[in-house]
Amino acid sequence: MGKVVICDHPLIQHKLTFIRDVQTNVKEFRELVDEVATLMAYEITRELPLEDKHVQTPVAVAKGKIISGRMLGLIPILRAGLGMVDGILKLIPAAEVGHIGLYRDPSTLQPVEYYVKLPADVHERELIVIDPMLATGGSAAAAIAILKKHGCTKIKLMCLIAAPKGLEYIRAEHPDVDIYTAAVDQRLNEHGYIVPGLGDAGDRLFGTKASR
Repeated sequence: MGKVVICDHPLIQHKLTFIRDVQTNVKEFRELVDEVATLMAYEITRELPLEDKHVQTPVAVAKGKIISGRMLGLIPILRAGLGMVDGILKLIPAAEVGHIGLYRDPSTLQPVEYYVKLPADVHERELIVIDPMLATGGSAAAAIAILKKHGCTKIKLMCLIAAPKGLEYIRAEHPDVDIYTAAVDQRLNEHGYIVPGLGDAGDRLFGTKASR
């Protein structure tokens, strides 16, 4: 069974508080999401395999470590997932980026696919699926299913805030996927929004008006 990791570093929790705040403007919101994504990337890459490498320092030969194994790929779910990509790329600049476009049908709350563009070697990479809000879990589960159809076997999910229902759904549909989140909130409201959450992440990132 995949694990659920709550990234409770003080800096992450501090910044998340201001991300939640309705008074935080678009510019500040983007900057904070970017910063938290970088910090969370430290946690999600903690278990990357290493191999020995010897290098010549100005004084002597040193035995160091470099990352070995699979290459990394970032798969943001459009559009809100885009807000976390640059923050992760600051830490992992060699990662390739694919995109999966899904929107949630407002009446059924089910995900509808409209765009998929992945690296040619996506099946060879260790992937991080990125979606700031794990609410019902439908969109994230659908994105992971798309990746598995392309032969991907090593997948992790990163989000800012998760609802219990979303966690349960991902663990049921994709028990092999580890989930990394900065917080697990109380519940979903009648519109499928996480409570207390932060509102619509995409609208707050891009300055668009929330629709209900």
